[in-house]
Amino acid sequence: MKPPRQHIDIPAVLKEKAPNVHFPRFVVRWLERIVHAEEMNRFLVKHTEEEGFDFARVYLNEELQCSATLSGEENIPDTEAPLLFVSNHPLGGLDGIILALALGEKRKYHLRLIVNDILMFLKQISTIFVPVNKFGRQSREYAKRQEELWASDMDIITFPAGKCSRLQHIKGEGFVIKDMEWHKSFIRHAVQYKRNIVPIYFEGKNSRFFYRLAFWRTLLGIKFNIEQLYLADEMYKGKGKHFTIRVGKPIPYTMFDQSRSPQEWAEWVKNIVYSL
Repeated sequence: MKPPRQHIDIPAVLKEKAPNVHFPRFVVRWLERIVHAEEMNRFLVKHTEEEGFDFARVYLNEELQCSATLSGEENIPDTEAPLLFVSNHPLGGLDGIILALALGEKRKYHLRLIVNDILMFLKQISTIFVPVNKFGRQSREYAKRQEELWASDMDIITFPAGKCSRLQHIKGEGFVIKDMEWHKSFIRHAVQYKRNIVPIYFEGKNSRFFYRLAFWRTLLGIKFNIEQLYLADEMYKGKGKHFTIRVGKPIPYTMFDQSRSPQEWAEWVKNIVYSL
């Protein structure tokens, strides 16, 4: 029997994301295992009524048993003006859910999180997400939804790196786990929509397996982002952990003048985040 709509249905996801590709059954089973479809569906059966922030809260508390400390929360402005929370992206999924809850509690849950569109298949939590396509070209619908969000009075959480942190060799630092280059678009949006930026540093790491897989995939020149398939597995590996979120002082959007290029300003904000 086909699972209810709110369940994780890997064949349906594959059909939507790659309609012209036939995936062997063993590939489907492998994907179901690494995304923990069975555990997720069992949890979803128990929590069909919750959605949005309520679902995120019960998922973290009951299923993953994770907790977090918000350090520097006095730096979150007490204002009705919409804010832009800008964070590093160490985990690739769990960090977003934790941030949404922690910051939402301080901002009356009047916020949205820009995420990989693959997470939209988790219907109960999709109401707090605005999707971006990381596997192909951006659709007009997604672009429109993002522009509507930027123009709204909602707070926004974004990860300018686009994808989670990777193991990289940086001159003068050696091998470090750090975000890749930050995309400059958040600077342009902050200025255009007059949003002050609140820098966030999220302390956390994925498994050694994840970083090694990403490192060797890149070294071998394989373009397909294999490691991203394991992000749900990484989420479950974070079960029972406690995380620290560090909040920096707000940066007024008027700071971003013509003295630097948008990319240089993006790097400047990234350095502030990592100084936290």
